[in-house]
Amino acid sequence: MTAVDETMAAINEAVTLGRQGNPGQAREQLAALWVTIGAGGDALHRVSLAHFLADLEDHAADALTWDIRALDAADSLTQERAERHHAGLSVAGFYPSLHLNLADNYRRLGAFETAHRHLDAARARLDTLDEDGYGLGVRAGIANVEAALSNNSTERLATHPAV
Repeated sequence: MTAVDETMAAINEAVTLGRQGNPGQAREQLAALWVTIGAGGDALHRVSLAHFLADLEDHAADALTWDIRALDAADSLTQERAERHHAGLSVAGFYPSLHLNLADNYRRLGAFETAHRHLDAARARLDTLDEDGYGLGVRAGIANVEAALSNNSTERLATHPAV
């Protein structure tokens, strides 16, 4: 029997809080966990926490900070570590979503050229995703951000509301 990863369990509990309408409490719990994990801690913990915390931020600049941390952590995450957590987890599968989120943050900040570069990076990695709910959601997100970019919109997308 595999031991429970207490940190991942705590991250998931905070994410659940945010999805249940308590984003402030979720942010506080995740921020406290970040202090415990540290910038050099377990890469799986860092990428998961930062990716989720970015979604809880109201301002694009704050979300961008966490999404950059998530991308940095993904770059140091090994496939072996990911599979120790869950046999089907693919590090390569993190990148389309990470780049999509970065593209959306840069778009919201008016850095349209940088947003396009991250959207291209997300598209370039779509072959790592299945045609399941997650993969289809990322693909739809790319289309939504692309449409917003074509209008030079910096507004929060209805498809990515504040939690």
